[in-house]
Amino acid sequence: MAAAAVRYLKVGRPVEVLPRPELRCVREDERAPVDPDEFRRVLGNFASGVTIVTAPAAEGQSGPAGFACQSFSSLSLDPPLVAFMVGRTSTTWPRIAHAGVFCVNVLSAGQGPLCRAFARSGTDKFAGVEYDAAPVSGAPRLTGTLAWIDCAIHAVHTGGDHLIVVGRVNALGAGDDDATAGQPLLFHKGRFV
Repeated sequence: MAAAAVRYLKVGRPVEVLPRPELRCVREDERAPVDPDEFRRVLGNFASGVTIVTAPAAEGQSGPAGFACQSFSSLSLDPPLVAFMVGRTSTTWPRIAHAGVFCVNVLSAGQGPLCRAFARSGTDKFAGVEYDAAPVSGAPRLTGTLAWIDCAIHAVHTGGDHLIVVGRVNALGAGDDDATAGQPLLFHKGRFV
């Protein structure tokens, strides 16, 4: 189906542009009748990979920023885009937004403790963590990860109590040595597997 859509677009036929939906806040009386705990329990059945999104220190900041993120995905091949979701109440997100760039670090199975460290607020998340600078953004590229994706913020969209951040990929790579050739860190039913 997707291949047919691409062929259709390449032959130069006109494409109908759909109107953009009106963006607005959801009122309390419009909320779906789904219990938040049940929502979390059911959606926890979907296993996801785990990443750490990092950004270099922006002007006026004391150090780099980073947070653990399981809501990451590839988005587009042409142009190369990825996306991650971040809670609107995140204290790290404004620092990443201010930097305008980020690096997604794909964690390996043995990096659960590193993920937990980056999931905490109010601590120096980079204390004792080995990293170098991603080649384009300068964001921290964590040592021992399975892969890294160096990006610039392309767009930010609202999504309920989260923001959907789209990044344009400027560089990327995967580990080639035995230490990083292992299995990915997965999160399923509230725990690492």
